[in-house]
Amino acid sequence: MSALVFGATRLVVLVGTPIAVAANLKQATEALVPSQLGLPGLEAGACMSLPPSHGGAGQTVFIDPGHGGLDPGVVGGSGARQVLEKDATLAVATQLSTLLRADGYRVVMARTEDSTMLKLSPADSVFGALTGSAEHRDLAARAACANAAGAAALVSIHFNAFGDPSVGGTEAFYDSARTFSAENRRLATYLQAALVASLRTDDRGVWTDDQLAAPTLTSSGTKYGHLIELGPMAAGWVDNPSQMPGALVEPLFLSNPKEAALAADPAGQRQIAVALEAGLVKFLTAA
Repeated sequence: MSALVFGATRLVVLVGTPIAVAANLKQATEALVPSQLGLPGLEAGACMSLPPSHGGAGQTVFIDPGHGGLDPGVVGGSGARQVLEKDATLAVATQLSTLLRADGYRVVMARTEDSTMLKLSPADSVFGALTGSAEHRDLAARAACANAAGAAALVSIHFNAFGDPSVGGTEAFYDSARTFSAENRRLATYLQAALVASLRTDDRGVWTDDQLAAPTLTSSGTKYGHLIELGPMAAGWVDNPSQMPGALVEPLFLSNPKEAALAADPAGQRQIAVALEAGLVKFLTAA
C-alpha cells in the first residue's frame, strides 16, 4: 500500500493483485479491532486490548476501572442521585482509553463492561455481594492481565469516601516495596499533580500503599500489607505480581456531594481523564 499526499489530502493507492490487496485490507482492519487477551476464566469484555487509533511509539498502558459487577465499590451521591464507584471508574477509564489511543498508545482495559474480570460461580457471592476470596482472585487477575499486556504503566482508577461529607480532595498511592519503586512514585506524583491542577481539589498527597486506610479482604491480606495490583510477590497470595510501574488514583470523594456530582458528570469524567492522560504521557515520555 502506498500513499500520495496533496496538501491536506491523503490519497491511498492499493498496489498489487486483488488477493494481495484484500489481504492487506483484512490485516489493516484486524489491527484496529479490540481483542481479548488469552487468560483463563475471563468474563466477556475483560482484559481487552484496544489498538491505537493513530500511529504511535507502540507503548501499552494498562487501565483498571476499579470494582465492577457485584462489587459496586463506594456508594455516594449528590442530592437524590446515587453515584456508584464502579460506574464512575469505568466512565473515566473509557474516556482515558480514547485519549491515549488517539495519541498512539495501545490500551489494555481490565474491564470494558459492568462486570468482574473473572467469571463467578454461585459460591463467589453471599447475599448478592462478592466474597473476599472472589475479590482477591479478581484483583490478582487484573495484575496478571497487566503482565500479559506487556504494559509500560499501570493505572488503577478508584474514588474515595469518608464519614464526614465535607471531606474531599485527591490522593494517589504507589508501592515502595518493588525494585522499581522510584518509578512507581514518579508515576503517582505526575498523576496526582495533574489531577489536582485540573480539578482544583485539595491535595491530600501521594502515599505508599501500606499507608492506605482501607479494610483488607482476609487475614492474609492484613499480613501482606500492600495493594494486590501494585505489591510484591507473596506465595499463595500474589503469585503473579505486576511487573511495571503502577499507581492507584482516587481523584474525588463520592461521599462529598459536590465531588460526587463532578464524578457523575460526563464533563467531569472527561476532565479527570484528560488530567490522567497528561500525567501518564509525561511519565512515559520522560527521559
